[in-house]
Amino acid sequence: MTTSNITIFHNARCSNSRGALQLLRERGIEPNIIDYLATPLTAPELAELVAHIGQPVRSLLRSKEPEYQQLDIDNPALSDADIFALVAAHPQLLNRPIVVTPKGAALCRPPEKVLELL
Repeated sequence: MTTSNITIFHNARCSNSRGALQLLRERGIEPNIIDYLATPLTAPELAELVAHIGQPVRSLLRSKEPEYQQLDIDNPALSDADIFALVAAHPQLLNRPIVVTPKGAALCRPPEKVLELL
């Protein structure tokens, strides 16, 4: 497995994200690191990522973030497209870390879930 085909959507302040990155590095893997807060994904990129993960977009959100309540994201009337647009504008709503490898993509909480993708 080459390092250029593994990507981690990372937040260095998050212990789970740091843990997943450490597990990759302990195995000699230096992934592409995307600080998704500094470089937010666009709504179409988010839609593609969520489709690759194979879970509903709502399962990948940080419901305890103040913006989650302020933006009424729990509202069932919001479509996935609405949510992708909101997360693109407020990237802190996306849970982390998300790791993408040739074997698939997953939200790696707990960090050890990254091992299933190797």
